[in-house]
Amino acid sequence: MPRARSIVVIGGGPAGLAVARAYRHAGGDGELTLVCKEAELPYQRPPLTKGYLRGEVDREELALEPPEWFAEHRVTVHLGSPAGEIRPERGEIVLEDGRRLAADACVLATGSRPLRPPIEGADDPDVLLMRSVADSDRLRGRDRAESAIVLGSGFIGCEAAASLASRGVAVTMLSAESAPQVERLGEAAGERLATWLREAGVTLRLGVEVAAIEEARRVRLRDGQGVEAELVLLAAGAAPDAALAGRAGLELDDGAVPVDAEMRSVDPFMLAAGDVACAENRAAGRRLRVEHWGDAIAQGEVAGRVLADSDAAWSEVPGFWSEIGSRTLKYAAWGDGFDDHRLVEHGDGAFTIWYTRERVAVGVLTHERDADYERGRALIAHGGRP
Repeated sequence: MPRARSIVVIGGGPAGLAVARAYRHAGGDGELTLVCKEAELPYQRPPLTKGYLRGEVDREELALEPPEWFAEHRVTVHLGSPAGEIRPERGEIVLEDGRRLAADACVLATGSRPLRPPIEGADDPDVLLMRSVADSDRLRGRDRAESAIVLGSGFIGCEAAASLASRGVAVTMLSAESAPQVERLGEAAGERLATWLREAGVTLRLGVEVAAIEEARRVRLRDGQGVEAELVLLAAGAAPDAALAGRAGLELDDGAVPVDAEMRSVDPFMLAAGDVACAENRAAGRRLRVEHWGDAIAQGEVAGRVLADSDAAWSEVPGFWSEIGSRTLKYAAWGDGFDDHRLVEHGDGAFTIWYTRERVAVGVLTHERDADYERGRALIAHGGRP
């Protein structure tokens, strides 16, 4: 791709900022514009369910770069300005307020959006979500409540439940899974997550089906039982925020934008990075869709370097860290399935779970075993056996 002269990046998350950083670092000297839906400069999202929600991290500590960085690196920022339309044929991005931005390249870094499941009452605005700092602020402002219900047992739900419980809230987690994350990580991991949550003070009601949310306070189950609390937090997963790409004429893959390892879509005007993308991974030899903070940064860096006419491709093994109370999990995997997994206990609560497909390493999950985590990433990248 030739060096772009004018670039518009849509999205103020880690991928969008990484594009700007990498483009300038690689010598890109064109006009660079960052369009942010939120009225906030790019900030860290992982603490929103952890340290920030617990009150251990201040708002100012969330910033990824100080305001002066954007001026110093000649990045024009539009805050609180959602993009409404991408017009590749005109080289133009139209904001929802009607302003038009000219560009010869556009990077879609819109991330993902939290899901509201198709159950009665889930669309009530008083039922809380967790995606932005505003969501965490809203939950923090209501965490003096004595009780909360968390719907969903993904990592967002587990982290938020443990953080709320640490502040004295009586938390009940409701999930259709038999154990937290069991479908994604297997029984051994699910059992440990369940134990950690119970030790943190979270009440688990697993294998249940929600029928309705009533008045944003009461959850009615299919078996007729009800659970009531002062607030309800939905943690039912997320979907790529790819509507802009679809309206611009791109064919989506399971809701995400298909791109090659250089983050280029089939339209030469458009690249995509982060949660919104389904990107080819050179080491894996196939497209992967991941929703990890570090991989959003890695993909954004690739896009920025490519736009500066520098060689780059995404080839890292996807991975992330999660904090459940005082415990930290480290996970790396291709993320598209395994046929066997093996638990190795190391004593004092430390463990490693190896995930394989046809005996080849495709994932590793560790607690207090950093050496296995690093070894696992190498094995996964090179198709080794654990």
